[in-house]
Amino acid sequence: MRAICIVTSVGTEDQANLIARELVARRQAACVNILPGVRSIYRWKGKICKDTEFLLIVKTKAEEFDNVGATIRELHNYELPEILSFGVNKGDERFLSWIEGSVDKNADFDDDDDDDELAYE
Repeated sequence: MRAICIVTSVGTEDQANLIARELVARRQAACVNILPGVRSIYRWKGKICKDTEFLLIVKTKAEEFDNVGATIRELHNYELPEILSFGVNKGDERFLSWIEGSVDKNADFDDDDDDDELAYE
């Protein structure tokens, strides 16, 4: 299994939570970190723009890149969402196994899809 991290940025916390929740619920990602307060300065349609965004770091398998990208494009409100992948060269074997098991679509999961609240420990 080749693990990767995919990054994307969004403009609102609600959109960050929606995308993160869907990626995990669809078993396309084991975990999504949401980092608030990211300052982005970029050129768009001939203008220099400055925004505060939320950065999502998606931990998944390389084989899930296309699925993750499709979900991000489906739920994202940007015309051209950032979807960049970075390979994981090394990682704790137990953590990498957890990623693999978490995105295994054939595994038994105890998902509570009726509950919109995320459980935090």
